[in-house]
Amino acid sequence: MAHDGRVIANFVLDECDKRGVEVTNLSLQKIVYFCHVWSLIELKAPLIAHRFEAWEFGPVLPYLYREFKAFDRSPIRSRATRIDAYTGQSQVVGYTFDSSTSDVLTKIVEFYSRLRAGDLVELTHAKDGPWYNVWNHSGSVNPGMKIADEEIVRFYSKRVAPYSLQ
Repeated sequence: MAHDGRVIANFVLDECDKRGVEVTNLSLQKIVYFCHVWSLIELKAPLIAHRFEAWEFGPVLPYLYREFKAFDRSPIRSRATRIDAYTGQSQVVGYTFDSSTSDVLTKIVEFYSRLRAGDLVELTHAKDGPWYNVWNHSGSVNPGMKIADEEIVRFYSKRVAPYSLQ
């Protein structure tokens, strides 16, 4: 089942808190992206319902960026929220996953959260990778340049999951 990116972001933030790892908005975007990438490869299903956009510093879920934009380059100290349709109140987005999804996500977060934001950006900018091919095209750069899941699978299915090498 594909999830709202805020669900995955909160999982990432909670896992990083358990390990004492601070996460910025830039790092969060990339870790969430790699959670989606390896879900497509390992679990054969999209993790996130929305498509990532190609921004200058890599793949981004715009609504997730806006959620944590106020933190700028500082560590994120809150969780993603949504408005409850019945009460109109803001509430933290919760999550539950089946055991195989939870296991894969935990391994991905453990690996990628150890990397600096710049390293994560560099990994997403791999030549001939999904972000690279969307960003480096003959037209002008414009908002909404989507990264297709098929491109993610094409590129990453030829790679070994780095978290499996630990």
